[in-house]
Amino acid sequence: MGKKLYVGNLSYQTSEDGLTNRFSEFGTVVSAKIVCDRDSNRSKGFGFVEMGTDEEAAAAIAGTNGKDLDGRQLRVNEAMDRPPRDRAPHGGGGYGY
Repeated sequence: MGKKLYVGNLSYQTSEDGLTNRFSEFGTVVSAKIVCDRDSNRSKGFGFVEMGTDEEAAAAIAGTNGKDLDGRQLRVNEAMDRPPRDRAPHGGGGYGY
């Protein structure tokens, strides 16, 4: 099973292809996704890269964390699982329902 990496401090000019190219130096890139704002479709400055193996993920962290990409120092670490959202029993909406 591959490891998903968090990649922060991305330049707004960085593309998913650029991210893939940088991380492919360390092994197989399963996916690379830059998170964008829904309204403006502009990068939020972070993304996720999934590497093929744990070893490749470790090499990618060691080889890219703190290194420059498109004029910015990357912050790279293992992505944390997203905590489940708290759902209200009646669909939410507040107002005491």
